[in-house]
Amino acid sequence: MIKVSPKAKHALVAIISVLAGFLVGAIIMLIWSYNPIEAYSSMFTSALGSMNGIGETIREASPLILVAIGFSIANTAGFFNIGLPGQAQAGWLTSIWIVLANSHMSPWLLIPYATIAGIIAGALVAGVAGVLRAYFGTNEVITTIMMNYIVLYTCQYLMQKVMSKKLRISTDATKNIPANGSFQVSWLTNMFGGSRINTGIFIALVCLLLFYIFMKNTTTGFEIKAVGLNKDASTYAGMSANKNIIVSMLLSGAFCGLGGVVQGLGTYQNYFTQTTTLDIGWDGMSVSLLGGGGALGILLAAILFSILKIGGLGMQTLAGIPYEIVSIVIAAIIFFVAIDYVIGLLFKDKEQPQPVQNKPVAATASDSGPQKTGTDDSKAEGGK
Repeated sequence: MIKVSPKAKHALVAIISVLAGFLVGAIIMLIWSYNPIEAYSSMFTSALGSMNGIGETIREASPLILVAIGFSIANTAGFFNIGLPGQAQAGWLTSIWIVLANSHMSPWLLIPYATIAGIIAGALVAGVAGVLRAYFGTNEVITTIMMNYIVLYTCQYLMQKVMSKKLRISTDATKNIPANGSFQVSWLTNMFGGSRINTGIFIALVCLLLFYIFMKNTTTGFEIKAVGLNKDASTYAGMSANKNIIVSMLLSGAFCGLGGVVQGLGTYQNYFTQTTTLDIGWDGMSVSLLGGGGALGILLAAILFSILKIGGLGMQTLAGIPYEIVSIVIAAIIFFVAIDYVIGLLFKDKEQPQPVQNKPVAATASDSGPQKTGTDDSKAEGGK
């Protein structure tokens, strides 16, 4: 048995999972007579071979980081929040609507206003599942799945039936937002070859840092972890399990809502009817799982997924290989992450030193033979 530390083991699982995912993709390409070397070469060239490609890769990573943070917070508390797409979609529509309806406002007021509104929208959607879990014991997997579709069709209804026609170009798409409400800035666009990179990446990096500090150095972060490890023990220790359940879900939804804001105000600059749940929700979950829920792991996993997503388009254009291969690679990576217990059979965690237990006096005496008692010693001293 090879012994490694838990952190090294997780890093090893992630690396092996990524390599195995690429291998599965290569095998499938070979079966269908495609050249995997040419495919992966064109993928990385498209994603990283030009300033435009790098800019698009960074742009793609920004919402994934935020959604992954949201999933990680809920997962740390012991809840599997798979309502990420709906929470992100609520943030997206809300922020676009706010900007279009208040286009006369100064950007110093409009952008924070729209961003905070999108964050609140995502938090409220997730909060529904949190309240149901805390007070009624409802399984959050079921409620968050259902909330995805409730949000999907509610957003469609709101845009088509409630939103003013002045804010739309059709029943399926809004107008583009004005420059004073956009995350895109000319100096970033020019620096990265006309790509759609925007200030969302700075928001994502700041949130990663705040997430790390929050989980490592705050009382609420500690309580969320404690509830996730053992709800009954944390309650016995004086922590409010219900409060931490709701707080963790609200925070999870808030970060997902912010991911939707970045997608709307940063990437697309408008909102359009969604025919299915948002990809950034599922991809963000995958990023969190691959990254182990840690800040550094999320960052690296988001970059990898962005390379796959952006490079996959180039792979299709340059090498003539279907984009669906990328989806297969991503699915394979997550599959191997999910079965990391197999890796655990090969790589055993280092054993932690156990505290030495003092033997009972009676046992010690019996092990070492007859011992002089304190009374005998005092008699001996008194007889001298």
